[in-house]
Amino acid sequence: MQINANFAEPVMIQADQLPWVPSPMAGVERRMLDRIGDEVARATSIVRYAPGSSFSPHTHTGGEEFIVLEGVFQDEHGDFPAGSYVRNPPTTAHQPGSEAGCTLFVKLWQFDLGDRTQFHKVMADELAPAGDGLSTATLHQDARETVTYHHLDAGVSLESQAPGGLELLVLAGSVMVGDQELTQHGWLRLPDGVKLKAVSGEQGARLWMKTGHLLYAQPPEC
Repeated sequence: MQINANFAEPVMIQADQLPWVPSPMAGVERRMLDRIGDEVARATSIVRYAPGSSFSPHTHTGGEEFIVLEGVFQDEHGDFPAGSYVRNPPTTAHQPGSEAGCTLFVKLWQFDLGDRTQFHKVMADELAPAGDGLSTATLHQDARETVTYHHLDAGVSLESQAPGGLELLVLAGSVMVGDQELTQHGWLRLPDGVKLKAVSGEQGARLWMKTGHLLYAQPPEC
């Protein structure tokens, strides 16, 4: 399966307009944003757990990175409420689920296979002022990528040269990128060399962003 698999082309999607696709586990559904592969895939998705649903125990051979968008995600490592950012590198294992239900933004098979840095944090706890109407947090940074979180007041501009490509997810509020609006759960991917200028709407915006990683996009090692 290939979905938005040409990383040399920009992609802009309002994820809430996509259909839910069942996963192999009952009660867990996905909205697929990009994908190379079938059930073992380099994938970016919105994932929804119905109340009481769970996956069987498994190991993330290629790593897993996610944001809790709604509800509370749970595994043997703890409970992760909305606003949590979690990185589970290659070789980590867990049994994920949610008693009350939750929605996640999930990226699979996008780690350096030698990465062993595992952590979780509440994104808002990391924020620091970065200019008029803008607060920013660096969530993770290594030789391959930089992951950031941003709060923008109304009418604030966020710009990036997008070295190595860029991904952006609107967590709340809205932004204009050119003449197109992205609202909550809107997702943007820009290839290397395409600059970003996003301007927040009347309610401001909360944004997750990653740069650099698209230079390393490839299928999973099955």
